[in-house]
Amino acid sequence: MQELKITKPTFKKVEAEWFNYNKTLNEIKLLEDAILYPFEEDPDDPTIVKGANSVQMPGNPTERVATRLSTHKQLSYLREITSAIETVYNESPDEYKKLVQLRYWNKGTKLTWDGIALKLNISERQARRWRNEIVQATIEVLGWR
Repeated sequence: MQELKITKPTFKKVEAEWFNYNKTLNEIKLLEDAILYPFEEDPDDPTIVKGANSVQMPGNPTERVATRLSTHKQLSYLREITSAIETVYNESPDEYKKLVQLRYWNKGTKLTWDGIALKLNISERQARRWRNEIVQATIEVLGWR
């Protein structure tokens, strides 16, 4: 099977998704909450109830919520991306996981490639190769090109 050439924008997009993984999880939670609890009170103004002007539809509300959760395009897209990241991360060797932690999920200072390589006891070039393999695997799981 011939390997597809990955475009630079795709590579950058996937790497950005790794950087924003935790933000994406929060966004998923917010979207799910908005679908599950559309009539919650606004914490800033308790006299305003969100969704109070919406029309109540007859039928089964549980089925409507389930349908909205499963057909919401943005929610599905975000879930697909986080699922791909989780799949690649969980199937990666421990050294790759350490690289992911240092490169993408390090809440503290941003390390340079030299700093990451030093912490992993590998060369900078090897660290970049591992990054390329992680991004490549994510692209394959997503089915992007």
